[in-house]
Amino acid sequence: MVFRGLGLHIVVPSSSNTFQQSWIASGRILFLIAVSGLGAIGLVVLSALWAGTESDAAALDRQRQLVNARLREQVDQVAHVIGQFGNGYLTRVYPAARSTGGASSLDAVLTAAAGSAISQTAMSAFGYDQAFVVDEKAQLLMLADAQTEKRYRWMKPLFLPLLQDARLGVRQGTASERMPASMESRFASAAGSNRALANLMRLEGRPTIVGVVAINDADQARQQPMRQFLIVVRFIDGAALDELSRQQGLNGARFARTADADENEVAFQIDATANGEPIGFIVWRPDLPGSRVIGRLMPALSIAALVIAVLFSVLLVRLRSSLGELKKSELHARQLALHDVLTDLPNRALFAMRFDECLAETRNSSERSAVALLDLDRFKAVNDTFGHAAGDELIRLAAERIRSILRPGDTLARLGGDEFALLLRDIKDHDQVLPAICEAIVAELGKPFPLLRGEAVARVGGSIGVTVVPDAGRNADDIMRYADVALYEAKMGGRGQWRVYSPSMDGGRNARDILKNELREVLAKGTASSARPHSDAVANRPDFGSLEVYYQTVHRAEGGYSASGAEALVRWRHSQRGLLTPASFIPVAEEGGLIDALGFWVLREACRAACKWPENTFVAVNVSPAQLRRPNFAEEVFTVLQESGLPPSRLELELTESSLIEDNSDIYSVLKSLRSKGIQISLDDFGTGFSCLSHLMRFDIDRIKIDRSFVSLLGTKANGAAIIGAIVALSRNLGISTTAEGVETEYQRDFLAALGCTDLQGYFFSKPVPLRELDCFREPETAAGMLTIAPDAVA
Repeated sequence: MVFRGLGLHIVVPSSSNTFQQSWIASGRILFLIAVSGLGAIGLVVLSALWAGTESDAAALDRQRQLVNARLREQVDQVAHVIGQFGNGYLTRVYPAARSTGGASSLDAVLTAAAGSAISQTAMSAFGYDQAFVVDEKAQLLMLADAQTEKRYRWMKPLFLPLLQDARLGVRQGTASERMPASMESRFASAAGSNRALANLMRLEGRPTIVGVVAINDADQARQQPMRQFLIVVRFIDGAALDELSRQQGLNGARFARTADADENEVAFQIDATANGEPIGFIVWRPDLPGSRVIGRLMPALSIAALVIAVLFSVLLVRLRSSLGELKKSELHARQLALHDVLTDLPNRALFAMRFDECLAETRNSSERSAVALLDLDRFKAVNDTFGHAAGDELIRLAAERIRSILRPGDTLARLGGDEFALLLRDIKDHDQVLPAICEAIVAELGKPFPLLRGEAVARVGGSIGVTVVPDAGRNADDIMRYADVALYEAKMGGRGQWRVYSPSMDGGRNARDILKNELREVLAKGTASSARPHSDAVANRPDFGSLEVYYQTVHRAEGGYSASGAEALVRWRHSQRGLLTPASFIPVAEEGGLIDALGFWVLREACRAACKWPENTFVAVNVSPAQLRRPNFAEEVFTVLQESGLPPSRLELELTESSLIEDNSDIYSVLKSLRSKGIQISLDDFGTGFSCLSHLMRFDIDRIKIDRSFVSLLGTKANGAAIIGAIVALSRNLGISTTAEGVETEYQRDFLAALGCTDLQGYFFSKPVPLRELDCFREPETAAGMLTIAPDAVA
């Protein structure tokens, strides 16, 4: 169209041209959309087909796994059932036969007719296809018809290897010979389950489960004991296969000797248990859900593919997250095994491993290393004054300060309490490296430690004992001892110092010897004053102070948390050094052979004090391993009880598991003698040592004391509650009382009571106090006049 006017000529495209151009542009867009749509649909279809194929493969693999698991379950079930069956004869028939005195073994009771009865019982009651009673040479010990005997002769060569299996060995002794009568039934149950076995094998050309169990014990009075066994046979290609087919949904399941599956069938190979040889094949028509779903839902596969893709993506993300968490858990478990829970430093085990590696590497090289032991000087005072929470915080802060000073290749480990160990590798110029590191550590530990969110400030300091490797020797125990000697020298030199071991420290009278002699004088003075209070010999002895017994109360976890007893804790009020805690002189007493006299003195004082307490209370006294090894220890305890008049049931002796590690028969005899008089036995710091559960049963422990390190984790780490719950559940099932140590908060008290602890102990209830300040066992009118406990009265 042309407009004429004003001399202008404007040419406008016609509508047909515009439409054509728009159509071409739209067509291109539609084509792109169609191609994209077809491509997307194609991808969805291909993905669906692939997913269907993978689903079929997964379903088939799952069916095979279920078949295999079910077969193994049937084998285990046969072993379990005949194990219980055989155990019934072992624990009921056989002991009864022996108690009559008529025969020395089951041979006198189990006749051929009885063997047939056992066989018939096994087949009728438990549904086995065949059952035989045989001797250890696979000879029949039962009445059988000619057909059964002929059938057995074909099976006999296959049974012989089972009868010679080591798992059917004779038990060493009877339950009553090895443990108390109260545990005889438990042992019998456990023993029975270990005397039966079951294997998959080919028998008469058929896949078969064969189980064997001993139904008598060998009589040791006979030179050639005769063992007797029950052999049961269950074929799995008949009714058992039908049942398996119903349970697992195996369509048309059948047994074949060869893998002759049709096009729509699959074959699962059955292998013999003993040698892994193929027995045969289970053939069935598999259920393939992928193909069925694709065939029925093809129109909606595009949408389903998208949804599945999204879900799969989410699942993959979750799976990766779960695997990551699992990996973290595994790393955390390894971390706990070789690291200290409180500081995350290497523990004693990891330090020993690295130390052994260091010694092995320096044995054939000129490399020099150093081992140092470090103690916080006034840690006990901080712990007693501000509580264990402050003590734990102090340990963590001290570890961080020490770690910040060390080189990357050095090792800092926490051995326990406030004791640390250092392993300094490759100190070529040790005359400069050692002083620099040790002086820096001493300076850092001498700075104030803000505790409890700034509410308290502690100044403790630290002492270090160092020994150079290989200058001090190549034996690990000697090197650690040298470092300990140097540490003790540093402490006796005024603390806040470091010392390098030199041979002169082992010669003459060092500080440890001085303290040992002073403790010997204190014990001798105490013994002499008890025998002759006003003698000149007592008056003329040097005055190094006196021993005192402090008491920390134990409270019931129910009924108002009333005091149920108290634990006796020894203190040494030294005339020059002040009030010394056991950590200061117990090692010296053990080294100098004074621990027996010290333990006897504490026991006597505690029993005398407890006589004046209410009748329903007890006193707990710690016993060292050295005391338990004394053959006359039990008689000494009985003498103290008789002199003091304290009933044996009110005395509780606390042992550490290190006392029981040797499994010494003398220790067992001593504990048995003590318990026979009614004395209670408790296991202290349970869970932190070797924690062998057999100790609870072998030594008839009456009480478990849960270590304070687990209690301190309550409210901070979930595994603390889990560990305590497991210990309490174990104790409840065994009928053992539990005392939780280190209770410092109301939350810990309530939580432990809810878990089922029978008794509680800790600073929340009371600190260790002298007998004169122990007012919870006094009469009300007497207790009212008692003074409150001064903070500095507790060490």
